[in-house]
Amino acid sequence: MGSQSYYRDQDDDAHRALASYWVEPLNQLEGEEQVQVFLDAVEQLEASELGLLLESLPVSQRRALWPHLPHEARVDVLVAMRVEARDTLLSVLEPAQMDQLLDDLDAESLIELADNLSDELVDQALARMDSQERTWYRESQEYDEEQIGRYVDHDVVVLPPNARVAAALRMLRRYQSAYTDRAYVVNRKGVWLGEVTLHALLQAEPDTPVRHCLDEEVVPIPADTPVLEAADRIEHADMSMLPVTDEGGRLLGRMTVRLGMEIVREHYEGQLMASAGLDEEADLFLPVWRSAKRRALWLGINLLTALLAAWTIGLFEQTLSQVVALAVLMPIVASMGGIAGSQTLTLIIRGLALGQVTPGNALALCRKEIGVAVLNGIVWAAVIGAVTVLWFDSQALGGVIAGAIVINILVAALAGVVVPMVLDKLEIDPALSGSVILTTVTDVVGFFTFLGLGTAFLLG
Repeated sequence: MGSQSYYRDQDDDAHRALASYWVEPLNQLEGEEQVQVFLDAVEQLEASELGLLLESLPVSQRRALWPHLPHEARVDVLVAMRVEARDTLLSVLEPAQMDQLLDDLDAESLIELADNLSDELVDQALARMDSQERTWYRESQEYDEEQIGRYVDHDVVVLPPNARVAAALRMLRRYQSAYTDRAYVVNRKGVWLGEVTLHALLQAEPDTPVRHCLDEEVVPIPADTPVLEAADRIEHADMSMLPVTDEGGRLLGRMTVRLGMEIVREHYEGQLMASAGLDEEADLFLPVWRSAKRRALWLGINLLTALLAAWTIGLFEQTLSQVVALAVLMPIVASMGGIAGSQTLTLIIRGLALGQVTPGNALALCRKEIGVAVLNGIVWAAVIGAVTVLWFDSQALGGVIAGAIVINILVAALAGVVVPMVLDKLEIDPALSGSVILTTVTDVVGFFTFLGLGTAFLLG
């Protein structure tokens, strides 16, 4: 993954383009014509693309087309969908359809679908699995949703150290999954010993034990590692997959580079949605009442911050009534501070997500951002002050707005560093509430400073 593909995989862009190609005709057609277009899409799209396509359709159409999806593709399509969109289909399945679905579940797909299934259905699915699949599922439940041990891929070739190179090559040739360029070697207790690559096996003699081809320098990912940290590990490992082990060193499975990219993409999608008070798992076609109910809380929070800003303005009612120009210029002060603060806030949130921002470099960051704020503040204060003098023919008014802009940009830069770091320390997602707090700070400080200076220098 390069620096840009770290945030969005090119394959995901291609999948989105393919799925969106079918959305318009499916929404325009009805009945048999719509079904035929959907069947054409099924033949050409992968499961992840079909999941995205179904999410892009209103719930009624989604449910009408679901029965036309081949049985063998249904589990993969459901796994590819977001939780709420998936639930619109699972909640209306007939008992026979649900029964068939449970027959097709393996441990990894059950982990993904468990949030949509009752405990009874989960137990039924486990009862139909073989003992190995049940073991994998139960092992995954020992880790929480933010640890990589919950999501390990078990589709990997595992060898004992005394296996011969010829046998290892035969196993890799039969291996049908992605990333077939290496196998993992474990002892009798399943403890990780190392890996053998296809390149090393091809260079060795057929009857050589694989322990002589072992690469012991690969460092496994501990299963309790946070998923974002694990994604960062595989990004910098320059490998298609890395082993995941428990605290005793026993091999649990692997983490693939594709899973790493999915984790990063979902994380940043989640941050984007959280900045508006929404859930990354939200369904695009969630019913109106439920959508309105969710967004109402965020609107209420913003109303409180707006009332605080309005109250600040109300403190200077007499000043505004005497100097109307202040009311005209107020939005400029708040806007300049808001933009300056949001730039710093975005930079710090990204740094926190990547582990670049810590208490150890917080002071250096504050100094740097204050320096940027001073430079930008002086330059733009001079520009806006000059425009104000020419516009209103008042040097005093130009000086007031220039001073207010410098102060507000400085405060905004400081808040942009401090607010996300404090929220992160309190284990509150900075992407969720950081922008609201920052906007409140820049609005209140901007209005108070501008109107306070106006009162002092224009009416004093």
